[in-house]
Amino acid sequence: MPTVAEQFIEILVQAGVKRIYGIVGDSLNPVVDAVRRTEGIEWVHVRHEEAAAFAAGAEAQVTGRLAVCAGSCGPGNLHLINGLYDAHRSGAPVLALASHIPSEQIGTGFFQETHPQQLFNECSHFCEMVSTAGQMPRLLRTAMQTAAGRRGVSVLVVPGDVAEEPAANATGHGVVECEPPTVVPSEEQVSALADKLNRAERPMLFCGAGTRGSHEDVMALAGRINAPVGHALRGKEWIQYDNPYDVGMSGLLGYGACYEAMHKADLVVLLGTDFPYDNFLPQQGTVQVDIEPAHLGRRTVLDLAVHGDVGETVRAVLPQVRQKSDRSFLDRMLREHAGTLEKVVEAYTHDVETRVPIHPEFVADTLDDLASDDAVFTVDTGMCNVWSARYITPNGRRRVLGSFVHGSMANALPQAIGAQLADPSRQVISMSGDGGLAMLLGDLLSLRTYQLPVKVVTFNNSSLGMVKLEMLVDGLPEFGTDHEGVDFAALAKAAGIHAQRVEKPGEVRDSLAEALSHPGPALVDVVTDSNALSLPPRITGEQVKGFALAVSRTVLSGGVGKMIQLARSNLRNVPRP
Repeated sequence: MPTVAEQFIEILVQAGVKRIYGIVGDSLNPVVDAVRRTEGIEWVHVRHEEAAAFAAGAEAQVTGRLAVCAGSCGPGNLHLINGLYDAHRSGAPVLALASHIPSEQIGTGFFQETHPQQLFNECSHFCEMVSTAGQMPRLLRTAMQTAAGRRGVSVLVVPGDVAEEPAANATGHGVVECEPPTVVPSEEQVSALADKLNRAERPMLFCGAGTRGSHEDVMALAGRINAPVGHALRGKEWIQYDNPYDVGMSGLLGYGACYEAMHKADLVVLLGTDFPYDNFLPQQGTVQVDIEPAHLGRRTVLDLAVHGDVGETVRAVLPQVRQKSDRSFLDRMLREHAGTLEKVVEAYTHDVETRVPIHPEFVADTLDDLASDDAVFTVDTGMCNVWSARYITPNGRRRVLGSFVHGSMANALPQAIGAQLADPSRQVISMSGDGGLAMLLGDLLSLRTYQLPVKVVTFNNSSLGMVKLEMLVDGLPEFGTDHEGVDFAALAKAAGIHAQRVEKPGEVRDSLAEALSHPGPALVDVVTDSNALSLPPRITGEQVKGFALAVSRTVLSGGVGKMIQLARSNLRNVPRP
């Protein structure tokens, strides 16, 4: 008779789970031993359980399949929480095993006792405890189906003594389906949307992560109504490529004419986005299409809410939408977009190949040149978000993962671990800030242990750059943001990882090329300008005032790399006045 732990692993293997990320220990030992004795699944030993959760979340996002992480009782599974929050808010199907103290000790204040069901409730769709062997495998299957079906986290709490008990029920079989469902809006909503689109004289589309898989449909709609197309950060990889209607990105990391187009339009259609910064959104003349009903209308006042999948909705409405002949608004926004980028691109191009400390934009742009067409980029929160948003060119095959909703530091390295294990043959690049890398530095050892060919590019400015900018725009003097420089290349070499430190711009391209071609893990530690900050394209007078009070000499970089080439290309379709 198998134990509960063995049954647990058998069910995971049935569901196609290939690995569990975590750290071995006490209450987890029965499960880890079951992994040891089971073909087709491995235990991935990370150095911090937070990294385990981030790695599982990244694997789930890259593959679209359920991924699993685990933590031992008390502090072990508490360490999972931050990465699970990120996975849950990113819609990644992740199962977390939170092992627990001996069941007879629960409620007595026992060593390492916590209350996992309460602690994990906010970052999961499902969190239950297996109190008896007879509850397996039903609770595990429910947890997996919930994570897969609702696109988020499930947590199963298992006391160590229960994991050692003989299984009481047959394992059985079940199906874990991770493909998100499609939702077709009602005929009434489709007709109302068509009416809005047909009446609009200056329509604009603003796209988020919900446009994944709907690029062709969105382009068809934009062409039918001559609409500028902007995007949020999470929509960039799905909508910006091959887009003759592109006007850039809105938000704190934005660029181009997206904000302008959105506020000069008489109809803004939000497609698959839960864009959180309502101060960037218009408060009238707005329609929202989303598969998640809770997203509808929670950021801005709507004239029409459409509950549906973006692709299904667009395909349903297109036959009812008339072709518009007037391109004046679209053409004006395309000119505005190109002009805006022309003005700021000099900040990136001026003396870039001689400037010391190195322009971080130059590093990101060079990396974009050298990276594979199907590379996976994992991006630390902070200024690395800015450089990836403005310099990594989407093409429909590349992926860009980050903590874009939860906004956690230290996500890039562990996410790279999960993405690389999911596909060892695919190029995976971690764009790490020095602050983020330092926070989970120990998991550089995980790269070495498994010889994962992850390439870590460290933007080493000895500063928390985004925090510095936040202080400056609030009129506060920067404080606590800068720290003594660290030679991360030396640390990586000491860990047995191929590494280089780059302090001269002339060395950037060759160093990146060498790292990308190295067969194992590699790190390039680039010393970048700590004053290279970036303001959003639209800021308030109060923010400008505060910034002026706080700083007298700061480099505000607005370069946007190859996006200026795209903007110029799109202008070829604009008739000459």
